[in-house]
Amino acid sequence: MKRVLNKGLGATKEPFEVVRPLFTLLFEVAHVLSNQQQHEAKDVHKRFENHLMRMQEQVGQSEAMRPALVHFLKVTESYAPHLFFCYQVAGLPKTNNDLEQAFGKVRAGERRATGRKGAIPGLVVHGPVRVTAALATRLHSFSAEELIPYDLTRWQHVRSGISSRQEARRKQFRFRKDPTAYLARLEEQLSKMSLRF
Repeated sequence: MKRVLNKGLGATKEPFEVVRPLFTLLFEVAHVLSNQQQHEAKDVHKRFENHLMRMQEQVGQSEAMRPALVHFLKVTESYAPHLFFCYQVAGLPKTNNDLEQAFGKVRAGERRATGRKGAIPGLVVHGPVRVTAALATRLHSFSAEELIPYDLTRWQHVRSGISSRQEARRKQFRFRKDPTAYLARLEEQLSKMSLRF
């Protein structure tokens, strides 16, 4: 057994010599993003950028590490602008796992409230509003004055988005309920439109 283990370790020694420094760099970046010292967002962003610059310098130094570093830097560049909101807003989920757990809590609350076992259609239609409201009310109890929309144009834009999603859901329901009648109505509307032109 020991001979097999030594043979395996010997065969993987060279790849691990490349992987070990990569993991060290990744753990350093993860430590910066975990922000255990509770630094402000701008400080976390600055430390993060410093680590990325160190990684960028190492791209030219190691041929073996280059593909992994280039890939990491490319992906990080696309995500970087959105990584720091969680340090600006208290209670905002920091990772995808945290976000999934938050959504799961909202879905569980909706299922308890409605008695449904499956997905709640209203959560799909009103998602941006209901999920935000459900998550916000866990953190703070709002008064009536706080719920008054201060930007009416933005509020109307959100309402129109919800209305269009509701209409799309209604059309889907009507089509599933009676496809023949739904298609006949569409043909009638189309023929009226063509007569106008």
